[in-house]
Amino acid sequence: MATTSISSLQVAMSRSCIPSSQKFANVSNVVLGAKSKAGSWNKLASACHVASVQPFQRSFTSSSVKSVKIAAKAMSESSETSPISGLPINLKGKRAFIAGVADDNGYGWAIAKSLAAAGAEILLGTWVPALNIFESSLRRGKFDESRVLPDGSLMDITKVYPLDAVFDNLEDVPEDIKTNKRYAGSSKWTV
Repeated sequence: MATTSISSLQVAMSRSCIPSSQKFANVSNVVLGAKSKAGSWNKLASACHVASVQPFQRSFTSSSVKSVKIAAKAMSESSETSPISGLPINLKGKRAFIAGVADDNGYGWAIAKSLAAAGAEILLGTWVPALNIFESSLRRGKFDESRVLPDGSLMDITKVYPLDAVFDNLEDVPEDIKTNKRYAGSSKWTV
């Protein structure tokens, strides 16, 4: 298996059962999405011989009508070995609201961390039943280790809003949810 890295993305190519008598055309670009950068692809092509892939897979047929598949797999690097690369933009003076953050393990937390690394002020929306647990864990420092940004500073969370995106306004909320003890201490949590 040949592997090469493109910033924080690794591309692995594996070939299975390819007899040496079969020959493939060398193509110098790889399509990994809608956009391509010539410099990146030239570097990738020179790092190893990569066959062109249609959305990550393509079949080749030899003269003896045997089919061989080559698959490309994208793998992200472990976050323990390399810090978040951050966004290549400056968001200083901008506010970012990220909905659906209730711990430090999900996509919302990763998005918030990337936006904070780019300089944005972070505002979070947390599901009402998880709000108290999230805020107390944040106050007690449970998330401090995962709040560290690439520059060594801690991600600052300006405000955490209660949010339940199921309901557009308070009139749509069933009475049993309005009176639920997990919703009792919060207000203005509808979209």
